[in-house]
Amino acid sequence: MPLKIFNNKKIRIVADFVGIIIGAIIAAFAIEEFLVPCTILDGGIVGIGIMISSLTKIPLGLLTVVLNIPFLIVGSKKMGHWFIIKSAVGMAIFSAFLEIFAPFKNITSEYLLAVCFGGVILGVGVGLVIRFGGCLDGTETVAILLNKKFKFPVGKVVLVFNIFIFTTAGFLFGFDRAMYSLLTYFITSKVLDIVENGMEQTKAAMIITNDAKEISSQIFEKLGRTVTIMEGEGLVSGKKVILYCVLTRFEIHELKDIINNIDSSAFIAISDVSEIIGTHIKKSGKISLKKEPTEQQ
Repeated sequence: MPLKIFNNKKIRIVADFVGIIIGAIIAAFAIEEFLVPCTILDGGIVGIGIMISSLTKIPLGLLTVVLNIPFLIVGSKKMGHWFIIKSAVGMAIFSAFLEIFAPFKNITSEYLLAVCFGGVILGVGVGLVIRFGGCLDGTETVAILLNKKFKFPVGKVVLVFNIFIFTTAGFLFGFDRAMYSLLTYFITSKVLDIVENGMEQTKAAMIITNDAKEISSQIFEKLGRTVTIMEGEGLVSGKKVILYCVLTRFEIHELKDIINNIDSSAFIAISDVSEIIGTHIKKSGKISLKKEPTEQQ
């Protein structure tokens, strides 16, 4: 009975939004109570916002909303609608709580403590948001789009963007702040990985199902990922069809939704991929439901 309750689509959607809201609040707390008082930057749009806010006194919450809007507009044309809706909610809550926490007295003025605890708490918050299918930073949306179109690794795009931000911060606030910010970034990234159960930028999904044609078509339509279809045989269950596809960590949540909506009894195994060698085929046009997408990943 409990499994049927949690398999209910509406309940799962509500749970996703609750997780995103909690994660956004935690991330906002880390930013305002640990990082901002010590002029330690987060990466991405928030880092740019911290720099502008420090120089102009414009509220960080307002800057976060304004700077993220263009990225959401661009992403709305290419990303799944639930990803955009969840990201918009997460960013709105995050920005609101940045303003709520701003008047509070900062937890510590010790730089090393701010880096360590701020990085850990921020990683927990951002990790929860990503785990439940959202995003707090527009640069990650752009990185995912570049990955879909040009196959640029998501992590590397974000890292290059953040290195530029931290270098700029070094000239504005001193290179000691830039180094503290870079250290915070690495701590946040590691904690985020732990919260997301050890996720890497690239994942491999193996799906054993009785609805292979519909699931593979939906994966291709919604995620732009081709699927390798194999035949297998279970010791007890007999003949089965096995689907194999490679995708990014940000697409795992939508993959689960696709499978749960079609075959809630499907068996899914998700593993890390350290390296991809060879042609990685991605969607270049619309798929016909009469044909099974069997291109090799």
